[in-house]
Amino acid sequence: MATDKELSDFLASIERRAFKQAIYAVKKEEAALDIVQDAMLKLAEKYGDKSVSEYPMLFCRILQNTINDYFRRENVRNSRIRLFSSLSDAAERDDFDVLDVLDGEEEGGWAESAERQMERTQLIGIIEKALGNLPSRQRDAFLMRYLYDMDVAETAAALQCSEGTVKTHCSRAVHTLAKILKAKGIGQ
Repeated sequence: MATDKELSDFLASIERRAFKQAIYAVKKEEAALDIVQDAMLKLAEKYGDKSVSEYPMLFCRILQNTINDYFRRENVRNSRIRLFSSLSDAAERDDFDVLDVLDGEEEGGWAESAERQMERTQLIGIIEKALGNLPSRQRDAFLMRYLYDMDVAETAAALQCSEGTVKTHCSRAVHTLAKILKAKGIGQ
C-alpha cells in the first residue's frame, strides 16, 4: 500500500511523459493537459491504495482509456456539429506546438554550444513530429516501451493485446521513424 507521498512522487515523475503522450495523441495542448489531469485523479481516487510498483502499468492503462474517452466525446460532438453546420471542418484543426523538451542542462555540467543546442532542438522536433504521425497503436506501444521503459508484458497488458502485437507495433514504429530520419539526412 502506497503512502500519499509515494503517490505524489509517482505523479510528479510521470507528468511530463504523460503530457507528451497525450499531446501526441490529441495534438491539442489544452485537451492533453485535461486528459493527464483526469488520468492522475482517477489513479489517485481509485487506485491510491495499491502498491507503488503497480502504478506505472495502471497509469498507462488509465491514460489510454482517458485518451480514448476524449476521442469518443470529440466524435459525438463533431457529428452533432456536422448535422447543424457545414463550417465544422474548418474548426477541427488547431496549430500544434512542439513541446519544450530541452531543459538546457547538461549532465556533466558543461554548457552546450549554440550550434549543438540548435541541432538537438531540430532533431527532437523532427522526432516528435514523426511520432505524432505514427498510427496510434504503434505510437502508444513505442512510447510505453522506450519512453516509459515498460517491458513487453507490461505494455501488452496496458494496451490489452498480445506480446507479439506489441513487438510488431514497436518494430513498425522504429522502422517508420528510421525511414523518416534517413529521408531528412539523419542516421548512421
